[in-house]
Amino acid sequence: MLRIVLAVVATVFALQAAAADLDPLGVGAALGLPSGQSAPAAATAARVRAATPAEPVPGIATQPPQFFDYSANLKSDVFGAQLFTGAFAREGATQFNPDYLITVGDRVQVRLWGAFEFDNTLVVDPQGNVFLPHVGPVKLLGVRNQDVQKLVEEAVRRVFRTNVMSYASLAAAQPVRVFVSGFVQRPGLYSGTSMDSLLHYLDQAGGIDPERGSFLEVQVKRGTQVRATVSLYDFLLAGVIPAIQLGDGDVIFVTPRKSTVRVTGLAENAKRFEFSNASKSVADLIAFAKPLAQATHVRVVRNTGTVRNVEYFPLDQAASVPLVNGDELEFTADKKPGTITVRVEGEHQSPQEYVLPYGARMGELIGRIEYSERSDRDSLQLFRQSVRERQKTMLATALKSLESTVLTARSGTSDEARLRADEAQLILQWVERAKAIQPTGQVLVAQAAQRDDLLLENGDVLRVPTRDGLVLVNGEVLFPNAVAFDTALVLDDYIRRAGGYAQNADTSRIVVAHRDGSFEEAIISTGFFGNGSSKAGVRSGDEILVLPKIDVKSRQITKDLTQILYQIAISAKVVLGL
Repeated sequence: MLRIVLAVVATVFALQAAAADLDPLGVGAALGLPSGQSAPAAATAARVRAATPAEPVPGIATQPPQFFDYSANLKSDVFGAQLFTGAFAREGATQFNPDYLITVGDRVQVRLWGAFEFDNTLVVDPQGNVFLPHVGPVKLLGVRNQDVQKLVEEAVRRVFRTNVMSYASLAAAQPVRVFVSGFVQRPGLYSGTSMDSLLHYLDQAGGIDPERGSFLEVQVKRGTQVRATVSLYDFLLAGVIPAIQLGDGDVIFVTPRKSTVRVTGLAENAKRFEFSNASKSVADLIAFAKPLAQATHVRVVRNTGTVRNVEYFPLDQAASVPLVNGDELEFTADKKPGTITVRVEGEHQSPQEYVLPYGARMGELIGRIEYSERSDRDSLQLFRQSVRERQKTMLATALKSLESTVLTARSGTSDEARLRADEAQLILQWVERAKAIQPTGQVLVAQAAQRDDLLLENGDVLRVPTRDGLVLVNGEVLFPNAVAFDTALVLDDYIRRAGGYAQNADTSRIVVAHRDGSFEEAIISTGFFGNGSSKAGVRSGDEILVLPKIDVKSRQITKDLTQILYQIAISAKVVLGL
C-alpha cells in the first residue's frame, strides 16, 4: 500500500514538472493565465470555451418571444400594430383542424383492442405511410384530418373482420421551420408546426414593421409560387383569417406598405389606415374608422406636394370625396344648437326643468314660474357653469401668483430666511386648500334693469329663495350659527349672538353677502375709548362673513392674501382661515 501511495505522489510531481517545462519562461503568467496553467493547456481551455454556447444577448432573436421588445408596436398609431405583442408567439396546444392535410413527419396515435391489441404513436414516413402490425402500410399522405379515423378503420377491417376495434387520431403536426421575410421587425427562420397560424410566425418575427410593412398584403410562398395572400384587416375588423397549412421551408413575405391616411377626431378607431392604390373615398374609410354618432362632418387636409390644402365636407357627401396617399382626416361635430334646458329650483310651484329654444331670454323663463307665498321673488339667483369656470380660473391665477411671491421672497439674514421658509410652508399648505374650493358661479341679476333681456345658456340654474327669516353668521366667530332676523338688530348684534369674534378675527374686514348675489363691506367706527361698532345693512336671508387676520412679514404677501380671501368669500361664500 505504501508503495502505491509513493507511486501516485511521484506521478503528480512528474506532471507538475512537465507543465513547468512546457512553460519555462512563465509565458502563461505574462499572458494573465491562471496560476499553474501552461500556454498549451490554456489554448485547449480556450478551444473548449469557444465550443461552449454563449449566453444569449438581450434584445436579439435568440431569446424567447416573450422577452422581445414590442414597445414600438404598442406606441404606434398604425391600425393593427398593437396586434403583435408576443401573444401569438407563445407556444400552445395544437388545435384540431378538420381540413388539415396529413403530411410527412406527422405523428398519428393508433389504438387497436379486442382480439389484437396495439397502442403506439406512428410517424408518417417519407412515402406518406404509417405501418400497422398485421395490417401493413396505410397511406395517409394528403388525407384530411377528419378522415384519418375512417381510413385506418377500413384498413384494419380488411385484415381483422371481427372482434378488433380501432381508433386513430392526429397526435401532433409536423414540426416545421418557416422563413419570415419582407418588412417585419426581425426577419429570420422560425420554428413551429404546420398547424400554427400565420400570426404565430409573424409575431415571432416581432410583427409587421408599422412604418414600412403592409397589413393588407401578406404573402405565403412555396418556392416561386404564391400560395395565398392574406389581409390582416379581415382579421382585425371581422375576425376572419384563413387556415393555411405551412410546410418546412415556406416563406411568409410582408409586402411594402400601400397608401395611408391618418384619422383623428370623433372616431372609434382614430388610427393611421392603409388602403390599396386603387381609388378610394371617405365612405370606404368610414367602415374602418367607425365615426362616433355625434360626428357630422369631416375635415380633409391634403398634403400633396408643397401646398397644404384643407377641405370640409358633410358625411353624407363622403362617397364623392376621394382619398390620396398622405391625407389627414378629422371627424367633427358641426351641430347648430336647437334647444337648451334650464332648471328652476327653490321655492316655487312650477316644473323644475324647462326646454327652451336656443336664444331664449330670462323674461320668458320668469314668466312661466308660479311663485308661492314663501317665494322671495325679489332675490332671484342665477347660477351659470361658464361663470363658475371663469371664477375658478381667476382664483387659480391669483393662487399661482401668490405661490410665486412666497417662493421668491428675499431674506437679509439666515434667521430671517428660516422664518420665511416656515412661513412659506404654511402659506403653501393654505394655497393647496384654497385650490379645492369650488365657486358657485352666481350671476347678480336681481337688481339688473335689463334682467328680462339676459340670454339664457344651456345648463343654467335659476333658484327662487325662500323667505326663511334667517341670517347666517360664519367665519371667524366662536359659534357659527343661523340667527333669526330682527329689524332692531345691527351687524354687531348678530355677531355677538354667534359668540362674538374669534381670536383670529379681523374686525375690520367683514363682508355681508346678500341673497341676490350682491355684497356689502361692513363700515367700522371706533369709539372714544377704543371700542368699535360695525354698521352694515343686514337683510333677511343675508350671510355675514368674518374674515381672518393675516399676519405675515411681507407687505406684498399680505396684499395678495387679502385679495384672495375677498375673492373666495365673494365667489364661494366660504371663509378659509389661515
